[in-house]
Amino acid sequence: MLRKLMRAVFTLVGAIAGYGVFLLARFLLKVSGYKDELNLSTTQEISALVLCVIIFGLIFFRLTPTLGKQTSKVADNIETDLQKISTNDIVMGTIGLIAGLLIASLIGGIYAGIAIPFVIVVLDIITYFILGFLGVVIATRKGPDIRAAWISSRKGTTSGGKSKGKNHDATPKIFDTSVIIDGRIADIMKTGFIEGTIVIPEFVLVELRHIADSSDSLKRNRGRRGLDILNKIQSEYGIEIYNTTAEKALDEIPEVDVKLLKLAQIMNGKVVTNDFNLNKVAAIKGVDVLNINELANTVKPVVLPGEEMTLFLVKEGKENNQAVAYLDDGTMIVVEDGRRHIGKTIKVLVTSVLQTAAGRMIFAKPHLRRE
Repeated sequence: MLRKLMRAVFTLVGAIAGYGVFLLARFLLKVSGYKDELNLSTTQEISALVLCVIIFGLIFFRLTPTLGKQTSKVADNIETDLQKISTNDIVMGTIGLIAGLLIASLIGGIYAGIAIPFVIVVLDIITYFILGFLGVVIATRKGPDIRAAWISSRKGTTSGGKSKGKNHDATPKIFDTSVIIDGRIADIMKTGFIEGTIVIPEFVLVELRHIADSSDSLKRNRGRRGLDILNKIQSEYGIEIYNTTAEKALDEIPEVDVKLLKLAQIMNGKVVTNDFNLNKVAAIKGVDVLNINELANTVKPVVLPGEEMTLFLVKEGKENNQAVAYLDDGTMIVVEDGRRHIGKTIKVLVTSVLQTAAGRMIFAKPHLRRE
């Protein structure tokens, strides 16, 4: 029954298309001057009209099975794509579609001066299609920015113009799993150094949940800590959960780190991490990274060669006669000829400072003064 109904609908569409072709042909004959030479009677015109309607109706009737199969494939693809689209994108797309159609209706008034009804219909269809499509694309692509601006304006209104937490005009910051588990990011955000929309991709949440469900107690505790940190950030500053299944370019990438960098390229955002290897790959890919470890190393107290320090020597170093001490911030100090002073607090003289991407190392030697 459904197939028969579909066939009837397609046949009717073909008949309407045939009527349109007849009107277009009659107009072209009139413009070119051949209509007066042909001098067709009303009966002949009606016969030509009926013939066009029947021919196009039969063509569409015969094409119905093929068109039906293609329509079914398109419907299945649309259904699959819709399952991957988040509710926010659907809402924003609908709003964009309505806005595009409203603009198309306003532009359609310009075509009223055209004397050919068929041309007006074609122009209207093209205008509505293009502007409706643009409305959906722009609204879904710029949806996060629009929502962020709206939330920012709402917070500005309710809090006397002061938005707590972030500036939505700044570059989006995309958190990876390592920086969430680390926990220092919450304290850094409290200082106000992190600006912009905080983005947590869904695949990061999935990875975090797997770590929290791990059979290894250490991993499980780290995962749960990460979830607690995430809840704290969400409650105090707000975060955006990015539905990456809507992005086919991301869906095809298996590795989390590569997927994270690709998302940063799509959103034109920055990745916040403390993963040294991810930092290297991001540099190759041309993606901006905010590394928490680099920030921590940068804000450590400056130590210059020739400076005197008082240290407690903890253990032996790798080389002969070396001892190792640590500052309060965890910086390691290697003391030459300090092995015999292990377990004591002595004064040392800084000889050199080595700064690496992994951290900072300070070299010193005992500086014992005779009383």
